Amino acid sequence: MTAQIIAFPDSLTAPPVLSPRRDALFLDLDGTLAPIMDRPDAVGPDPWRTFVLRRLVHRFDRRIAIVSGRSVRQITAITENVVPAIAGVHGLERRGVLGDFSAAVPDPDLAEAREVFQNLASAQPGLIFEDKGVSVALHYRGRPAACEAVREAARRLEACTDLMLQEGDMVAELRTRGDDKGAAVKRFLTEWPFQGARPIFVGDDLTDEDGFLAAQAAGGFGVLVGPPRRATLARYRLETPAAVLAWLETCLGGDKWVG
Repeated sequence: MTAQIIAFPDSLTAPPVLSPRRDALFLDLDGTLAPIMDRPDAVGPDPWRTFVLRRLVHRFDRRIAIVSGRSVRQITAITENVVPAIAGVHGLERRGVLGDFSAAVPDPDLAEAREVFQNLASAQPGLIFEDKGVSVALHYRGRPAACEAVREAARRLEACTDLMLQEGDMVAELRTRGDDKGAAVKRFLTEWPFQGARPIFVGDDLTDEDGFLAAQAAGGFGVLVGPPRRATLARYRLETPAAVLAWLETCLGGDKWVG
């Protein structure tokens, strides 16, 4: 299947109600299931989100996975461990439906990137350093003026190491080479209970385009979350994480959160 880029995502409509019998859900976390916060550690469990995810796991016969840039440990805590299948750090960490865990071997060059990012965070208030074990990230949402300096430092590190630069929403991340979100989706689709299902990938960031592509190539589609600020491979769009949860709730066959 040839990937089709939608040049004007503002024309995208809301996605249809899904079929629990034939579809599989692959969901990003930050910006998709949870609002973007100034600090990564400000995101925690939410009763409505936990309710919806728990019911989806049952309704879709466990054909649901969280595919996020966060670590498996962080995802597990935020979602209160109601979703068994998780791909963390863009696919470099992975937990299967039956609980089997695997992770890439951290690249030795991360030591240099870690030192540079930590020094930058110490020197400029508002920058937040995050160590994920197989990657390191520097968030500049709290200091937007540092955007170019952070990106330039990350690009220089990528050029002189074997690390891969992953740019996201107000963050630069240098990661061990390996699976991306698209590869994570493809791996899940080869395993029970995802085999033969139509994949639906829901995400907001540039890193989620790999997931959209993988879903499209396997006969499914992507759902972009957020404002129409870039060209995308997604076929549908939802405005906010709250809209995502409301849409997912329509797939529950009548179950509704009463908060």
